[in-house]
This record gives sequence, structure tokens and C-alpha cells, in this order.
Amino acid sequence: MVLPIYVYGAEVLRETAKEIDFAGYEGLQELIANMQETMEKADGVGIAAPQVGLAIRLLIVDGAPFGEDDPELAAFRRVMINPQLLEASEETAEYNEGCLSVPDIHADITRPARIKVKYLNQDGEEVTEEFDGFKCRMVQHEMDHLDGKMFVDRATPIRKKMIAAKLNKIAGGNVRTHYKVARPAVKKK
Repeated sequence: MVLPIYVYGAEVLRETAKEIDFAGYEGLQELIANMQETMEKADGVGIAAPQVGLAIRLLIVDGAPFGEDDPELAAFRRVMINPQLLEASEETAEYNEGCLSVPDIHADITRPARIKVKYLNQDGEEVTEEFDGFKCRMVQHEMDHLDGKMFVDRATPIRKKMIAAKLNKIAGGNVRTHYKVARPAVKKK
């Protein structure tokens, strides 16, 4: 089932997500399937639970859409439950990022070039894995969502000024996408 994607201005996107009790979370596998379908229908390469309105530590990354350009990404798909960043390189890399929750806005974002993460996979098995390149980028972007951060928070001050009006429009509910969104509640004056 395709879920609505919460956009910039929604309070859930600024919350710190709570850990999941893998064995006790009823409907977890269905939620994972719904998030995957939602991400695919929106043409995304990653999605975190806060983006579908749930402040829990769950994310999905899928590099398949970039598989033609980078064969290493063709089969790269991870479901990460309760991911923890163990290490991040001092070396950084810059990439122009976008986000399903911030439609039609992009910014060059600098992040660590390599990371090491511990998480539970979809079967509840503990995994420790190192990522670099675009895999690293996708994982960090989605992990930010679990901590109430968005890529625009990491933009340079000048870029933040340049996109402020667009962000305000999105937060005010003025957003158009080809996918289903949950518009932020507009506060009455």
C-alpha cells in the first residue's frame, strides 16, 4: 500500500525517532513492504519511517535506480532497523542531494566519505557494515531523518537563504508532487 509522504514542515520530521522492539512490533514486515512500495512509486532511493509519519528507527535504501550508471548499486538494497553510526571518516565528499520530503529542492551537501553502521536487518539479524560512495550517502541521508534532521539543515548558509522561500511554501502546504503527500498542518493566525 502506498503511504503518504510527510513533507517539510511536518512535526514528525523533526522528532528523534524511537528504537523498535523487533519481536514486539506488530505489522513490521507489512510496514517495510509499504515503505518500499511508497519509495518506488515516488521514484526515491531511500525512505525513513518519519517520512511516512512514524517516529521509529527504520529506513530503507535502494540503489537500483542508479544500477545502469554504477553496477555496484544495481543490487544494493538495505532495510535498517535501529541503525547506529559506529564510525565516520574524517575524509568528506560532496554531492547534490534531494529528498522526497523536500520536493524540487536540491543542495550540495558535504558528508563523511565512509561510515560504519550497526543495525538489524529485515529478518532481525544484527549486521555491522561499512559503506562508501553513493551507498554511504544514501544511508547517512536517511539516518539523519531518524534524528530529526533534513539535508537542507546541512546546506551552506547562502544556499539556505536561497531556498528559504521555497521551504516556507512547502511548510505552508503549497506543494505539488507526482506522489501522495501529507501536507503539514497550517497554523491559523
